[in-house]
Amino acid sequence: MKLLTFAIPCYNSEAYMEKCIESILPGGEDVEILIVNDGSKDRTAEIADAYAAKYPTICRAIHQENGGHGEAVNAGIRNATGLYFKVVDSDDWVDPDAYAQILDKLREFAGSDTNLDMLLANYVYEKEGAKHKKVMRQKGFPKDKVFTWDDIPHFFKGHYILMHSVIYRTKLLRECGLELPKHTFYVDNIYVFNPLPYVKSMYYMDVDFYRYFIGRDDQSVNEAVMIRRIDQQLKVNKLMVDKYDMWKIENKKCRQYMLNYLEIITVVSTTMCIRSGTEENLQKKRELWRYIKEKDIRLFHKLRNGIIGNTMNLPGKGGRKISIAAYRIAQKVVGFN
Repeated sequence: MKLLTFAIPCYNSEAYMEKCIESILPGGEDVEILIVNDGSKDRTAEIADAYAAKYPTICRAIHQENGGHGEAVNAGIRNATGLYFKVVDSDDWVDPDAYAQILDKLREFAGSDTNLDMLLANYVYEKEGAKHKKVMRQKGFPKDKVFTWDDIPHFFKGHYILMHSVIYRTKLLRECGLELPKHTFYVDNIYVFNPLPYVKSMYYMDVDFYRYFIGRDDQSVNEAVMIRRIDQQLKVNKLMVDKYDMWKIENKKCRQYMLNYLEIITVVSTTMCIRSGTEENLQKKRELWRYIKEKDIRLFHKLRNGIIGNTMNLPGKGGRKISIAAYRIAQKVVGFN
């Protein structure tokens, strides 16, 4: 068994995938790199096969019909042989020093009786044109020790774990039945959210591991692209609402974290509808809140009455201007394009 499986979803990634793969190769025989070619039409398949041929004990090329980012991650989970599992998008990369430290820590856990479910590390916004690279730390989590939900003193509003910051135990992803929807953007949020009630033990390393590139015009977190794909964002939002009866999640701290997560995702959905400036999308915003209300009235009030939820639902044009101003501040904090 490998220590750590990396899944790299690739779709027409010929321009940047080699940088990503090369950053992971120093892990040597402890790691497995699954290069998932998701129906690409450029040289992605050729590059994947070349790495598999050159590093047959480390790299594997998986070719499939186009199913979207989620199905590429699903393929990674199905094929993984590593004790732990990490997704790295093909336009991103990992920091060599932090990578070495993480592998050392995972080796330590693999050789102990501790059944670690989730390891967290920092990610860095490699925003094109930005002189200052923003580091996103996992605020509020204990550092350098195994902890549970009950050991977390408090959660910060607006802070939530991204796919970039998390390494899961592979078996846990299978035990929780994680399967991401095909042909759907923004499934990263489902990837982090759905396994959380199954996570019992965590470890946070304050190292800047994942380098998250932001700057391509066609990137999914580009604001104009998000507005065009608002239906995808709303779909993911509803799937997250549907996944659990939040009030049956036994651990209160886990439940609180997941409620905060749902709040920020719903704020993003709401804001993008407002930012579009169209009556059609404002109607979709109202429909989303109706959907939540009909699904779980208690959840509706929890989200609606939160500080962020209230700001995003102020009435009229004046309210929408305040909502957008709040969003602009959040945008600077979070750092997306």
